[in-house]
Amino acid sequence: MEECTVLRSLEKNKVLIIAEAGVNHNGSVEIAKQLAYAAKQSGADCVKYQSFSTGELVSRTAKLAPYQREGISQNKYQYDLLKKLELSQKSHKELISYCKEIEIDFLSTPFDIPSLHMLLNLGLKSVKISSGDLTNPFLLKALPLKDLRVILSTGMANETEIQDALDCFDFEVANKVDLSLLHCTSEYPCPLEQVNLKAITTMTSKFKVPVGFSDHSKEIFTPALAVSVGATIIEKHITLDRKLSGPDHKASLEPSEFKKMSELIRSAEKSLGTGVKEPSIKELENKDTMRKSLVASCAIKKGEHFSMDNLTAKRPGTGVSPMYANHIIGKKADQDYAAGSKIRFMP
Repeated sequence: MEECTVLRSLEKNKVLIIAEAGVNHNGSVEIAKQLAYAAKQSGADCVKYQSFSTGELVSRTAKLAPYQREGISQNKYQYDLLKKLELSQKSHKELISYCKEIEIDFLSTPFDIPSLHMLLNLGLKSVKISSGDLTNPFLLKALPLKDLRVILSTGMANETEIQDALDCFDFEVANKVDLSLLHCTSEYPCPLEQVNLKAITTMTSKFKVPVGFSDHSKEIFTPALAVSVGATIIEKHITLDRKLSGPDHKASLEPSEFKKMSELIRSAEKSLGTGVKEPSIKELENKDTMRKSLVASCAIKKGEHFSMDNLTAKRPGTGVSPMYANHIIGKKADQDYAAGSKIRFMP
């Protein structure tokens, strides 16, 4: 099969916006397509799904997480819930083809080694590894880093666990490939006081790799704030309707909200600029009218000493800068100056 498109936004050095469709398709390929289309229309660069074989992912006796139990009373175990949300290889092919058709990148999270191999066989050159597999060396060591872009999420982890995960990779190889981390708080939804965006700066400094943000809060502004502290990737759940039954809908944005979030991200991205402190062209146009010149605050006779009492600053800034005052205070005036006239003395 023809390999999937390289993530386009990375080529433009722009923040990568990932719409996490996850399992919000509720097992329906048609809904999965609708989520891809909604993601495209909402400004996402990429739509991401979850690839798993339920039997490989979870034991039959694993109980639901608290957030999974809300509104899903008919299931007691993760296996029963996830089995209904599993997508076949045929469904993956159909989704990849549809994403190419509408020009949005397809991405997925493999939760087990067979699913990883399936994605690779389907031509994917990028995968996202979930927070739950940060401590799974079997999956991490199975990643072919030479041929793959890896985005590794870090929910529930401390710095030591993140380093342990990175140590699973051969860094002689890893340093030559595209490896990114995602700061993440694994609460669904995540309260603002647990978002901890400053961790992005900490992780960027410590691990020396690009760091993004996987946001589970209900807000649309937190991703833009994350961009302002250095996030290079933003991931956020998208749903067609938050009222739908399923484990992740409640912590997802509906398309109109996702679109507003994308717009805020792009605005934040523009506002970051180059990091070089220098005046813009428009600022230079305003410089003379907004800055001030050194002028006489009262009449000054030739030979009279300049002082803080007979000097002041007034617009426009077309004369000598007031910062020059310290150089002439105590010196004798070279001519008579009327009150309000520009000082031209240059010792």
